Amino acid sequence: MDQVKKKTEDRMKKSLSALEDEFNAIRTGRASATLFDKIRVDYYGTETPLNQVSTISIPEARLVVIQPWDKNVLNEIEKAIQKSELGFNPDSDGKIIRINIPPLTEERRKELVKLAKNISEKFRVGIRNIRRDSNDDLKKLLKTGDISEDEEKRGFDEIQKLTDSYIKDINTRLEEKDKEIMEI
Repeated sequence: MDQVKKKTEDRMKKSLSALEDEFNAIRTGRASATLFDKIRVDYYGTETPLNQVSTISIPEARLVVIQPWDKNVLNEIEKAIQKSELGFNPDSDGKIIRINIPPLTEERRKELVKLAKNISEKFRVGIRNIRRDSNDDLKKLLKTGDISEDEEKRGFDEIQKLTDSYIKDINTRLEEKDKEIMEI
């Protein structure tokens, strides 16, 4: 039974971590290095994460500065940023790239909040699916005689508490993301 609970918690933690990654990719009105986490640059024929070929800094609330370690990759970084879904227009001086983060319109903020809600709902469903799988595992253990009915019931209760805790955590993170998106 402890193995089932441990496996369940591990899967739920991974799900929460994936939710954080999804939320980090949602653009807010502020500059953030995490916005560029999914951008890959053609670095001498290899698709390489942007943060592995450059330094990304945030000197001001609405400014991102990207300084490539190898000047030859500057144009590739510009192309990768322009091709991304972020909608930024990089400005290069031949040594560094500056990106001004424009403020979001009210309409765009509402779209991003809606997107965050959809993402969080997908993860809540995922957490519930993990609970279902774990409950099925407990039922199999009962069938094979590895646990008693009392242990199965206690296992169901513990899995439900885990589920409630992780769903509450998802909801909290959604509220934080909503506030972050809606602030001007």
